Amino acid sequence: MDFAFGPEDEVFRGEAREWLVAHPAPVGDPRRWERELGAGGWVGIGWGDPAYGNRCASLTQQVVWAEEYARVGAPARLGHIGENLLAPTLLAHGTDEQRRRFLPGIARGEELWCQGYSEPGAGSDLAGVRTRAVRDGDVYRVSGQKIWTSLALDADWCFVLARTEEGSVRHQGLSFLLVAMDQPGRIEVRPIRQMSGTSEFNEVFFDGAVAHGRDLVGGEGGGWRVAMGLLALERGVSTLVQQIGFAGELEDVVRSALSNGALRDPVLADRLVRQWAELRVMRWNALRTLGRTDDPGAPSVAKLLWGGWHRRLGELAMEVRGAAATTGPVAWTGAYELDEQQRMFLFSRADTIYGGSDEIQRNIIAERVLGLPREAKETL
Repeated sequence: MDFAFGPEDEVFRGEAREWLVAHPAPVGDPRRWERELGAGGWVGIGWGDPAYGNRCASLTQQVVWAEEYARVGAPARLGHIGENLLAPTLLAHGTDEQRRRFLPGIARGEELWCQGYSEPGAGSDLAGVRTRAVRDGDVYRVSGQKIWTSLALDADWCFVLARTEEGSVRHQGLSFLLVAMDQPGRIEVRPIRQMSGTSEFNEVFFDGAVAHGRDLVGGEGGGWRVAMGLLALERGVSTLVQQIGFAGELEDVVRSALSNGALRDPVLADRLVRQWAELRVMRWNALRTLGRTDDPGAPSVAKLLWGGWHRRLGELAMEVRGAAATTGPVAWTGAYELDEQQRMFLFSRADTIYGGSDEIQRNIIAERVLGLPREAKETL
């Protein structure tokens, strides 16, 4: 298969590279960086519509931008969820009014979003959502709890999957609502401190939070269809960006193996080569499936591949360093300090769980692709 880029893609690459060199990301100010990207027209280049102040790039040009962004070591995006998940969902399922209201703010890098899906009792199995939204005139009153909500402390808005039909079960009676986060007393965000010492995820508590009726996407009771369409977007061009980061982490582990002599161990050397080969296969698979909407198993296959790969890399990084992996990067000060490899090892333990556990992904492949009998559900 030919994965080469064409002449127009290389022209686009030069433009992207030139802009990124001329606009280094400001240190410690991620919101300002989002606004700079927006002003440059680099937010939403894959939407297929430049009406909101963004560029319009082909699929291969989106890959080029992702590669160049990663190449300069630009920071993780605060606007990823709004740009790559919500915006395409509104383009597919939203009203003209919703698109006019929300897409320009995302394209300018001015409005940030988080995703209100997982709950304490409904993580990988979203059909078990218990958060409720009760109609009250022109608004909905949202009450319940979400968990593992990325970027909730920074977000201006949250798209929430909630149950709007009393007595409904499983995927019936769910709705997709856009909820403003600035509602003191009605929304509380609590960071979740992980064993890596960081707090990327949060708990979010809704206590009668207001969602306007005009901000219901896909109609009342249409939330499951909208939510599933959105989840398919999580494995797009952003997967390639992720893989570029993985390649940098693998190179760092190889450097460690070279510097401490671990590469002379044939078993460790073989495992490092295997990690490299598997990463290349993941890239080719991502490029092969990029932009396809007719393969229900592609997102699950991709998640299974990278989740297990990254967890194994974290384990390998610690084995390469041996006993030194248990010590800190600097003299002990009493603080909880980790270097990048140690942080990767601890964080990657969750890679096969968040975003849909391996068990759920295998069920999806078995049922929706292979046509095997559905797993029996327990009844209470």
